Amino acid sequence: MPAGSLPRLSKSRFVAGCQCHKLLWWTVHEPDADELKPDKVLQDRFDQGRQVTTLARTRFPGATLIPFGPEGGRIEATRLALDFGAPCIQEGAFSADGVFVAPDVLLKDGDGYTLIEVKSSSHLKDDHIPDAAIQTHVLRRCGVDVRRVEVMHLNPEFRHPDQGDLFDREDVTELVEALLPQVPKMIAGQTAALAGKLPEVAIGLHCFEPRECPFHDRCWPADPDHISTLYNNGPKRTCAFMAQGIHSVWDIPPSEKLPDAAKRQLKALKVGKIIVEPGLRAALNEALGTGGLGFLDFETINRAVPVWGGLAPWQQTVVQFSYHEQTGSGIRGPGSEQTGFGVRGSGFGNYTHRAYLAEGPHDPRPELVERMLEATANADRIVMYSPFERSRINELAEQVPAFANNLKALAGKLVDLLPIVRNHVYHPDFQGSFSLKYILTPLVPDLTYSDLTIVDGQVASVEIARLLFVAHLVEDRDQLRQDLLAYCERDTWAMVRLVDRLRELASATGPARA
Repeated sequence: MPAGSLPRLSKSRFVAGCQCHKLLWWTVHEPDADELKPDKVLQDRFDQGRQVTTLARTRFPGATLIPFGPEGGRIEATRLALDFGAPCIQEGAFSADGVFVAPDVLLKDGDGYTLIEVKSSSHLKDDHIPDAAIQTHVLRRCGVDVRRVEVMHLNPEFRHPDQGDLFDREDVTELVEALLPQVPKMIAGQTAALAGKLPEVAIGLHCFEPRECPFHDRCWPADPDHISTLYNNGPKRTCAFMAQGIHSVWDIPPSEKLPDAAKRQLKALKVGKIIVEPGLRAALNEALGTGGLGFLDFETINRAVPVWGGLAPWQQTVVQFSYHEQTGSGIRGPGSEQTGFGVRGSGFGNYTHRAYLAEGPHDPRPELVERMLEATANADRIVMYSPFERSRINELAEQVPAFANNLKALAGKLVDLLPIVRNHVYHPDFQGSFSLKYILTPLVPDLTYSDLTIVDGQVASVEIARLLFVAHLVEDRDQLRQDLLAYCERDTWAMVRLVDRLRELASATGPARA
């Protein structure tokens, strides 16, 4: 293609190219690819990032903001602001070596400038350095004397509303200076990659770091026996195996030390059926006991800029719960905002259901805690799946101190089902994962999430936040509330059914059938 028609690099494209030339190529040449279309969760991240940037701008009163518009006009407006000695320029536009950048903040500092890149994360990340480095390179090529480079990110020590500073400015000049000598070569390599056919790049750790590539599935094999499906095999360990020529779980040498769950996985895959350890019955009896049994699940929101007292940036906070409780008599339990199934039967008894979902922008935690303590008061033990609920309850004890003792008592009732499954059961269809949604269908095939509108916790979190803070933008608020309540309710009913199934497996003699 003619040199004049080569796609321009930008800071975001440059950062993508630093991770993988194939990622860069697809990003530029297939901008409408499905993988690049933001889902609700990613769009929410973008929206929150813009909110953080807008707040960060207010920290520099009197700054000259270069308005969005044609690139040439923005560059000229920026040059005029520099010539007139503007003390601070926001969103200034610069172009050099085929790269266009628009720094968040350019702060005059004596005879030179400080470049400040604003990020919505609560700590410095690896990809922030090439992001800042490409901007520094371009600005210096344009004659701007950048002497200091900072990343301005959210302060993890901040607590709403006024404990500490919301932002933390971190000096990354040394890290940027160390990378700058390589930048011209990196620009040349990325420009050449864009000018040719799709580059050949082997899969590896760069597919996950500094962030998972949206085109991951185009490159990685869909083999159910690939080494990446081995239990507890994260990206680093997977790539280490592949570097040794081990690409399938069947290539693992007998001398390799594996966790017991991984050994159980290989055994289940080899025989093609579920493996149940003989200790399952004892583990269930010890964990669940013989008293009243409840099942609890939370949904949370996490906002970049915290909204309620004592919260930190991005801190998760509970705004919804679902609770099923076993009732030997089958009598309907106390009513709630949404009782869901009311009384519902399973193989080991009848269950009542209670639920709570926050409404409106006010802090719902005191009311939620009262409702939850009331709902769970009669249970001797309460089942959860993973330590998530326990962690949130312990946080609520700090955030709602009036109920701290009650919440600590509630935490003492909790029973985590995940290690029981992980230590005693493996089905060939678990795919190396013990998350609830991965194990549910293989163990309880008649119970799925496919009939629900919301089927993912991250999506639920975003939708709850919309209901709480921008309800006027939600077309059918009542329907959305019902969809959210149904999703959380399904999670606790899934645990009810899972306990039933585990008890069946424990009662069977020898390896049980799926």
